[in-house]
Amino acid sequence: MQKGIIGKKIGMTQIFDENGNVIPVTLIEAGPCVVAQKKTGENDGYDAVQLGFMEMKAKHVTKPRAGHFAKNGISAKKHLKEFRLDDCAKYNVGDVITVDTFAAGEKVDVTGMTKGHGYSGVVKRWNHHKLRMTHGVGPVHRQPGSMGSIDPARIFKNHKMPGQYGNERVTVQNLKVVKIDSERNIIAIKGAVPGAKGGIVFVRDSVKA
Repeated sequence: MQKGIIGKKIGMTQIFDENGNVIPVTLIEAGPCVVAQKKTGENDGYDAVQLGFMEMKAKHVTKPRAGHFAKNGISAKKHLKEFRLDDCAKYNVGDVITVDTFAAGEKVDVTGMTKGHGYSGVVKRWNHHKLRMTHGVGPVHRQPGSMGSIDPARIFKNHKMPGQYGNERVTVQNLKVVKIDSERNIIAIKGAVPGAKGGIVFVRDSVKA
């Protein structure tokens, strides 16, 4: 990994390119992020930088976190994320990373938490067919139906069942950066990214590029 940044998903819109084609994009308010901590192979066993994003009110900062920021001489940040970069030598604690680290045309990977749908049935969670609406089938038509036969006398593992749907960490790879707005710290990425509006996402250079 060469670079990364923390951002907040604003929403989706569309952009017209020079040929008049419509490009669906997701707008992300990326940075500015400050380097809150630098880890090295000598002290920690690996090289990484910890980035902080969004200012945090002093009354909401816990004592351990306040001590962490005070030790490094930076203001408290609401979100922290560690990025293992190939070259961390060029970064120092207190450095500010902006959206300018990315450029239009690059490929990136975006990680976020998907929308949570709570406890959901198999029709919504796994896209199962509903049961027949006639010939006495019911009274529930969205139930999963038969779970197995008599022979094993049990339900096999990994059977698609009702349960928690969404609210999981998902990474979408190889997305294209369409536009960079340095003045407003906005990056426009082609296509959809995980999460709801206002959700925190992590943008890094693509591993497939």
